[in-house]
Amino acid sequence: MARQAATARRDMVLPAHGPDYALIAVLAVLLAIGLITIYSSSYALGYAQFDDANYFAKRQAVFTAVGAVVMVIAMQIDYRILRHLSPLVMLATLLALAAVLIPGLGVEQNGAQRWIALGPLPPLQPSEFAKLALLIYMAAWLASKGEVVKDFSLGVVPFVGIVGLVAALIMLEPDLGTTIMIAVITGTLFFVAGARIKHVAALAASGVLAAVVLIASGDYRAQRILSFTQAESDPEGLGFHTLQLLVAFGSGGLTGLGLGVSRQKFFYVPGSHTDGALAIVGEELGFIGVTVVLVLFAVLLWRGLRIARRAPDRFGSLLVVGVLTWIAFQLVINVGGVTRSIPLTGIPLPFLSYGGSAILSLMAALGVLLSVSRYAAIEDPARATAQNGVLRYEPMGRPR
Repeated sequence: MARQAATARRDMVLPAHGPDYALIAVLAVLLAIGLITIYSSSYALGYAQFDDANYFAKRQAVFTAVGAVVMVIAMQIDYRILRHLSPLVMLATLLALAAVLIPGLGVEQNGAQRWIALGPLPPLQPSEFAKLALLIYMAAWLASKGEVVKDFSLGVVPFVGIVGLVAALIMLEPDLGTTIMIAVITGTLFFVAGARIKHVAALAASGVLAAVVLIASGDYRAQRILSFTQAESDPEGLGFHTLQLLVAFGSGGLTGLGLGVSRQKFFYVPGSHTDGALAIVGEELGFIGVTVVLVLFAVLLWRGLRIARRAPDRFGSLLVVGVLTWIAFQLVINVGGVTRSIPLTGIPLPFLSYGGSAILSLMAALGVLLSVSRYAAIEDPARATAQNGVLRYEPMGRPR
């Protein structure tokens, strides 16, 4: 009976209803905290570099507003349309990633060519949007394959080829952090779609080996490992970033120094408004403030899991799982880096770190997730009704 109910739920077509408003509320709080954090952590840097204390906060506010519009539009569109558009989305992404490498189009900063200039608009980072594009494409591809994903030649080989092509273009920039993110997102989708454990394990092992080789072959990547393991041996050089992040957390204590009172943001914590934003939260709002932020992320992920479990089809479930993996993994990697639990990677904290392309791509991804929520069903047998012999569930947000 349970299996029949699950099959009926996957096959039914529900009318659209309201999105998950609880998730939207949590997201709004995180975005508000993010804007406050970016302003507090960047006004000294903005004034020093651009003679404008509000420089970074204003730009982030604009990108957040545009991202909110993108999210609402994506939320209103039936997510199932993306299944048919996924090849075109993937093609556009490959062209954008290739365009970044073309002199004159690609913009180089700090030794990396990851941005593309579009006239008077601020440079955008195609690799951030590649996460969403590849997620959509792989969700559609895996949903159509069914049990074929367990086959090595028809499942594993094409999967590696698709992901490998995108990863290779991103590594040419170079950007190991985003490459790892893409591998984790798609690998999780591959596992959830029903791939064999031995295939997933082999892919994970080969991915770890490739990451080790890339780290060893790049001086700046190797330095990040040394700054993690030997920070105290060179506190004013190699270990400066790692140790100053810990000083920020330690200075905050339980309740923090007070909003806006951080001392470490005055050029002690490199990237205080990007990957070091949580350390400034810890210094100003203390352990309590950091805990509140992490609880908000936990609630957002919980609401997302509810949507994934209640999605009306396989494609919708895979889309939501991909978005949640994206947010959760970036959260874990960033928190681990700034607390010295793992080496620093430069991966920003979702919604709280400065970055126009990052916030736009994340908001678009959440719009897709919310679109799935508009067609999700309530899995409560007591509220299910039988119509014409088919078990149907009430849509979320519609009481009987």
